[in-house]
Amino acid sequence: MSLKQTILSDMKEAMKSGDVIKRDTLRMLDSMIKNTEIEKLKKEEGLNDEEVQAVIARAVKQRRDSVEQYKAGGRPELAEKETKEIEILSAYMPAQLGEEEVRKIVKEVITQTGAASKADIGKVMGQAMGKLKGQADGNLVKKMVEEELK
Repeated sequence: MSLKQTILSDMKEAMKSGDVIKRDTLRMLDSMIKNTEIEKLKKEEGLNDEEVQAVIARAVKQRRDSVEQYKAGGRPELAEKETKEIEILSAYMPAQLGEEEVRKIVKEVITQTGAASKADIGKVMGQAMGKLKGQADGNLVKKMVEEELK
């Protein structure tokens, strides 16, 4: 079963069980997937699992940004709703690596690229995110790259 089919199946289960937050979150995700299919001219064949994961990662990133903004704006109830949506969406993502594993990969990339200063952050980030695709948050990777290149 593809990732998209799993999401649709889970959405149907959420509808049957009356889980409003999960139902609405998965409906939004299904809509994002369909919009991406239209953008990429893949309406007939659909997106593969890797492309669906990229859509999910984008949705999670949007939610994380919203949580920060809601907390800064004094709206904890909306931040909590977004946090619940992140938990639901994260179930469809590959397992996230821990900080130690991410730091190890960042150090490997720095060694491979010969990066020595903050001017090389872009070069390191590009290769590190390629290796860590979907397995680590970009903000965490950026923070570690900056720490290593001080």
